[in-house]
Amino acid sequence: MSWWGKLVGGAFGFMLGGPLGAVLGAALGHNFDKGLDSLPGADMGFDPGQQERVQTAFFTATFSVMGAVAKADGKVTPDEIRLAEMVMQQMNLSADMRKTAIGLFNEGKQADFPLDDVLQQFRFECHRRQTLKQMFIEIQLQAAYADGEMASAERALLEKICQSLGISSLLFRQLEQRIQAERHFHHTGGGQQPAAMTLKDAYAILGVSEADHDRDVKKAYRRLISQHHPDKLVSKGLPEEMMKVAADKTHEIKQAYENIKQHRGIK
Repeated sequence: MSWWGKLVGGAFGFMLGGPLGAVLGAALGHNFDKGLDSLPGADMGFDPGQQERVQTAFFTATFSVMGAVAKADGKVTPDEIRLAEMVMQQMNLSADMRKTAIGLFNEGKQADFPLDDVLQQFRFECHRRQTLKQMFIEIQLQAAYADGEMASAERALLEKICQSLGISSLLFRQLEQRIQAERHFHHTGGGQQPAAMTLKDAYAILGVSEADHDRDVKKAYRRLISQHHPDKLVSKGLPEEMMKVAADKTHEIKQAYENIKQHRGIK
């Protein structure tokens, strides 16, 4: 049974408790905030096999923090709401899951949303799953750029989120450049015409420059493909419903590399 099936089916033995459990419980109308007295150091242990627990944490944190990022500049724009809905659509959520995701988004918009506690627990649940945390930041960056630009308040909040999750400033900038390139690509018709991806966008998506050697470009490509491989991410705790999000990113990475190969004449 999937993590969601166990959640709605009443099998709460793997449930989160703590701040994430409280936020999820508020969205579902239940009380899941018990069972986690402190972080880190709570006597709960971390079982790498508890994939469903990590999946629940990722789902909960993704949509609630997305709501906080959208509200960071004092207002939630229609574009930001559409971005959240787009992620839900990519995930092909059931009616109940969509309702819960919307509830989490709304919880994140509240003035008393416990962001620091949520991030602390999310980092604890992810443990050493760095690629999972990177995917989380990429989604939050997409939310911040949903209305075309990132407000200073949104940037400050995202930098704080990265610091809480152990994401370096350098990596944050690289992820931001990738998201900017992806947005530019899609807004110039790239979703329908792969050749429309500019060389500048291609390099930014791979996080390399035109001055880099072929071998370094290939190395960056292989690393990104590995990081965004849907099956690998699911094994690390990405909800199965988000495989399409990861697959879309993998497709863009492949398009970027093919663009650069064609330009350089790489076989």
